[in-house]
Amino acid sequence: MTAMRKICVVTGSRADYGLLYWVMREIAATSGLQLQIVATGMHLSAQFGSTYRAIEADGFRIDAKVDMLLASDTAIGVGKSIGLGVIGFADALDRLQPDMLLVLGDRYEILAAAQAALIARIPIAHIAGGDVTEGAFDEAIRHSITKMAHVHFVTNADAARRVRQLGENPAHIHNVGSPGLDYIKRVSLLERAALEAALDFRFQKQNLLVTFHPATLEKQSAAAQFEELLTALDALGPEVGILMTKPNADTDGQIIIDLMDRYVKDRPFARAYTSLGQVRYLSAMALVDGVVGNSSSGLYEAPSFRKPTVNIGDRQKGRLQASSVVNCEPVAAEIEAAIRRALTMDCAQTVNPYGDGESAARIAKAISAVREPAALLKKHFFELNIDHE
Repeated sequence: MTAMRKICVVTGSRADYGLLYWVMREIAATSGLQLQIVATGMHLSAQFGSTYRAIEADGFRIDAKVDMLLASDTAIGVGKSIGLGVIGFADALDRLQPDMLLVLGDRYEILAAAQAALIARIPIAHIAGGDVTEGAFDEAIRHSITKMAHVHFVTNADAARRVRQLGENPAHIHNVGSPGLDYIKRVSLLERAALEAALDFRFQKQNLLVTFHPATLEKQSAAAQFEELLTALDALGPEVGILMTKPNADTDGQIIIDLMDRYVKDRPFARAYTSLGQVRYLSAMALVDGVVGNSSSGLYEAPSFRKPTVNIGDRQKGRLQASSVVNCEPVAAEIEAAIRRALTMDCAQTVNPYGDGESAARIAKAISAVREPAALLKKHFFELNIDHE
């Protein structure tokens, strides 16, 4: 009888959990695979809503919790958090003894997990490698995880080519699309009245969903960029409703949170939320007239709802974009103009370039097909044939 292979999934935030949800479901339902879950980062922080409870409420069992966030969101604080994460993951992985670690994206919590797994000689499968985002150090983290990983689940053909360019084995690069679209395809969204009641918010004639994170490599400070956005939103007038989701635990994230709280305090047409959860967030995206900010969700998920996205600054620069995306600089006048343009766009024919919403099944199938995970550990660098590629 073949032993069950333990696949350990790491989730560090509400954002990656929403993308991983159906992947976790598919792994749990796949014969021969045993799902393990490690919660870390913002999931364990009361400041960010203690969202590990949402994982448990969905019926998952959390096998380990790695507490690594410090109160400080300075560069020093984040650097120390990574160190704490490596220590915590080393202990957790030693106890769980997984056959493979599955991680998604480019956050520093995931970097810590990958480092610990690499040294522990645990094969790593990585979702969403090969993307380009020039405005944040997430780009370097993403490529670093790619080089530590052994199996690659990319979201598009351009990303697959970049992972190949990094010397990875073409046989281990799978273009599966974005697993976030699986949630959109399967979820039952809230109707307008139910969402208004859940959020204590009254929709206006037009409405925007705003998510803004610090762009960690920009010369202009996070506060300065966000204040430009707030100036642009004020110029639209109170007839435009504004739903804001607070940023992740990134460098200078607290500054944006404070500015956001101050903004909505005296504006009844605006609300800010620590965590909407996946159903409420996607329901809001389906009901608003546009998505504004610098979050990857404006590029990954919004096109599936055929909603325009105003993408501010360089945080997502280089990432594959649908026709529904309007780019602008973090300058109030340009943001306002971009929003006004977006609100007049017809996105009915928009095609999402990130797949068909069947990524989770592809990922689980590919993992199941790896019969000897330990055999992946010794990697060969695959040179590109420059004359022919």
